[in-house]
Amino acid sequence: MEQKVLERYLRWVNEKSLAPVDKEELLKIKDDEKEITERFIADLEFGTGGLRGVMAMGTNRMNKYVIRHASQGFANFLLKQKEHPSIAIGYDSRNNSNVFAKEAANVLASSGVKVYLYKELMPTPALSFAVRHLHTDGGIVVTASHNPKIYNGYKTYGPDGCQMTDNNANAVLHEIESIDMFDVHYGNFDKLVENKMINILEDDVFEAFIASNLKQSIIAKDEKRILNLTYTPLNGAGRRCVTTILARDGFNNVHVVKEQEMPDGNFPTAPYPNPEMKEALKLGIDLLLKNNDDILLATDPDSDRVGVVVNQKGVAKILTGNEVGILLFDFIYQTRKALNTLPNKPFAVKTIVSSDMVNVMAKQYGVEIAEVLTGFKYIGEQILFLERKHEENRYIFGFEESCGYLTNTDIRDKDAVNACLLVAEMANHYKHIGKTLFDRLNELYSQFGDYKTATLAFEFQGLEGKEKIKQLMVDFRGEKIKQLLGNVDYVGDYLAQKIYHKDHEEDTNLPKSNVVKFFLKGGETITIRPSGTEPKLKAYVFALGKESLDKLTQLVKQFIGE
Repeated sequence: MEQKVLERYLRWVNEKSLAPVDKEELLKIKDDEKEITERFIADLEFGTGGLRGVMAMGTNRMNKYVIRHASQGFANFLLKQKEHPSIAIGYDSRNNSNVFAKEAANVLASSGVKVYLYKELMPTPALSFAVRHLHTDGGIVVTASHNPKIYNGYKTYGPDGCQMTDNNANAVLHEIESIDMFDVHYGNFDKLVENKMINILEDDVFEAFIASNLKQSIIAKDEKRILNLTYTPLNGAGRRCVTTILARDGFNNVHVVKEQEMPDGNFPTAPYPNPEMKEALKLGIDLLLKNNDDILLATDPDSDRVGVVVNQKGVAKILTGNEVGILLFDFIYQTRKALNTLPNKPFAVKTIVSSDMVNVMAKQYGVEIAEVLTGFKYIGEQILFLERKHEENRYIFGFEESCGYLTNTDIRDKDAVNACLLVAEMANHYKHIGKTLFDRLNELYSQFGDYKTATLAFEFQGLEGKEKIKQLMVDFRGEKIKQLLGNVDYVGDYLAQKIYHKDHEEDTNLPKSNVVKFFLKGGETITIRPSGTEPKLKAYVFALGKESLDKLTQLVKQFIGE
């Protein structure tokens, strides 16, 4: 065991402010060098997505001491920006989320930052909304999104309601690193509430959030809501918001999956509560087919992503995030055009790993497309750029392939509450004319080309896994992968911020990011990146036709296997 690891471990074991139960947890691993190393080899990394990790004691784990430390750094950052700053805080259904939210609120309030804390669990987009609605100087949401139950996280937001930009995240990190782990301001929570340094948010902010999203309704008010829906919040934070907005929009036939209805951080029926995964959708699909409903909507634990399943004549058809994005882009454009509500110079945003079919559609529709790095903060940033030019009304849609969508400029993060409303209205509209979402998708493939996508995830756990991912990213920048693929036209290296053609190079005009994208002859692409939230390497394959998709997928698997 490295000396610095042992010193960190002993520092925690002997720390007076450590609760007895936490000290006991650390003493249980005193003879397990590997476990001690895993927990104390470094500090849990704070980046533009904040913190995310396995819940346990240690510097490289999610726990209340790491939360307090990060919150003190965030407080110090805010106090350097403004004399009397404020912050909004939300949390989801995960184990300890409410505890961690209160720990953060305590440190920030004790340091002189006025806190607005949701009284109950809320979707991540409700936090983004609260920052803008209350005009606070920042925000925090405690969530690990769709990760397994052992994880939790701490996402930080700027005053624009977007997740923190690189520069500000680095500035917060500097503040965190400049203070000792246990040197934090910490007071009596109830007294901080009594003194109005911590303000508990009541239903007026919830109602404002719902009202803002209801304004995103796109079909006519007099179009009868005839859709039958199944909905599952996957034991997360979406139940109240999603069922409320659907009911207020007139969808009265909504069946909620009982086993997954109420918040439960153990996720007993979906150990990996990701609406992209078939396993998480099983109970919802069962209820969908049992009731012969039209569609299933499934939101992840913090309700910023939504999965969609179509009942296609008794067969459950799971739509990918890309397919839902394609459908929504088309529907929003076509409907707003028909209603004469389409802005001049309409503008949409997608990430570089999302389906390029949208680019083809946008060219025909006359919609300007901005492509950004993975991370919804970059989509929110594009809305901010428009806002600064007083052109935010040009924005019609933003999406990423991992089931994240947004039309509401009052919010600057992906929003499953917004998306559930739009998908329900879209499916309702097509039902009136005798079509399903799957029917419409096939029409779009016939019109624009048989574009297929696949997202591959390769998991590498622990410190060894972290090094393996680093090495694989080096390998994907080598010549061997190009030889294996055979028909590479040019390559984008987003860490170098360059697109390399055979006879010239050009700038990406995007921030640095550890991503490699292979542009193949014929318009197909393969994009490789490490996940920013999980110990995984991700590959995004975009191909013409299933045969080509299968071939490219196998080549990527072969390369990683070797």
